[in-house]
Amino acid sequence: QLQLVESGGGLVQAGGSLRLSCAASGFTLDSYGMGWFRQVPGKEREGVSCIGSTGGRTYIDSVKGRFTISRDNAKNTVYLEMNSLKPEDTGVYYCAAEAPRWPPLCSREAESYDYWGKGTQVTVSS
Repeated sequence: QLQLVESGGGLVQAGGSLRLSCAASGFTLDSYGMGWFRQVPGKEREGVSCIGSTGGRTYIDSVKGRFTISRDNAKNTVYLEMNSLKPEDTGVYYCAAEAPRWPPLCSREAESYDYWGKGTQVTVSS
């Protein structure tokens, strides 16, 4: 059974750092586009970053220069390194997998993704 499990969330002060992990099981993610999304109550799920199967990456403007997405295919895991965190980064962060496609570009649109984790809470205090 295909599964994505996020970890690494928590409570951090503004300016701090967290590293989120997304471990995949039931499939090998090397040919999948992978994305990180976040959601706060009352708002739509927002695509924060994604990484394609060949390593191409995109970021939402508000996190550029602060967040870094990466993948370790040997560990079947995707990461989101978050630095200089701000209170507005607070939310539930979800990992998602997009079925293999050509060209191997990733999307930050939620409807492009086929599989989702259950999320991990990130809270940034001011």
